[in-house]
Amino acid sequence: MKINKDVKIDLYKRMVRQRTFEDETTVNFASGDMPGFLHLSQGEDAVPAGTCAHLSNEDAIYTTHRGHGCIIAKGAEMKPMMAELFGRIDGCCKGRAGSMHFADVKTGCMGSNGIVGEGMRLALGTALAQKYNKTRNVTLVYFGEGATGTGSFHESFNMAATLKLPLIFICNINLYAQMTPKSDHIAIENVADRAAAYGAPGVTVDGNDVETVYEAMDKALKHSRSGKGPYLIECKTYRHHGHFEGDPCNYRPEGELEKWLKKDPIVLYEKKLKKEGILKDKDIKKIKDDTLKEVREAVEYARASAMPEVDELYKDIFA
Repeated sequence: MKINKDVKIDLYKRMVRQRTFEDETTVNFASGDMPGFLHLSQGEDAVPAGTCAHLSNEDAIYTTHRGHGCIIAKGAEMKPMMAELFGRIDGCCKGRAGSMHFADVKTGCMGSNGIVGEGMRLALGTALAQKYNKTRNVTLVYFGEGATGTGSFHESFNMAATLKLPLIFICNINLYAQMTPKSDHIAIENVADRAAAYGAPGVTVDGNDVETVYEAMDKALKHSRSGKGPYLIECKTYRHHGHFEGDPCNYRPEGELEKWLKKDPIVLYEKKLKKEGILKDKDIKKIKDDTLKEVREAVEYARASAMPEVDELYKDIFA
């Protein structure tokens, strides 16, 4: 598959937007001004970028509690997202969702989920609706390797395969289910092998190579949009931060993080794009400066937004 220059620049920008948003979120959370828990995905940036670059607003995604990157890559605006993290009324969910339950329906971001694996059941329903309504749209559901041991994974995959639903499963293998190493709870090397049990394709790719992810997603879309059913992409990657902000990470072997920092997907892609003559150092600096400005404006917007009033508790309860 040949990827043109414009797509390559777009993939890079998506990763930078994710990383910058989350880096700035780290700083603001540390200040104590941001309520609730925070689970960040720096290091996994290539997976949302490479998958969401193919999608339109009519395609749906469901994410985990570590879902900021996916939602940004899908096209949600940063200002309402940041306001949501601050628990403000101008947030995309009016300050009710916080970090782990984001939704932005207009861009097809149907919701994050704090319960491991449960996003799959919701995604299954959306994929069923897409098939019922005879669309060519697809649903993506993101999850970590820990979720593949849950009943919701197997039940959802089985039903999606039986009904040939346009549901694409995206597994971020980041080596840990919270603090438990993958080797302690999964007996097989590649989670993608589990797709065969349901008669569906499953592929394992380098989750730190954004073009590899992009190419795998292209194949998955051709399969699912044509009515052939679900597809599983396993992306091997690594989260730079702990399971949550404040996690001391004492379960990581010494030197492991440093090894993975050398495989940072953004750094690797910058080198590739410079070597190919697509971006120069000044272009990279401009993209990063423009993105940082956008993110800091989002922080200002969030801080200026009001806290929800008490009567908001009684709104939006009934459909």
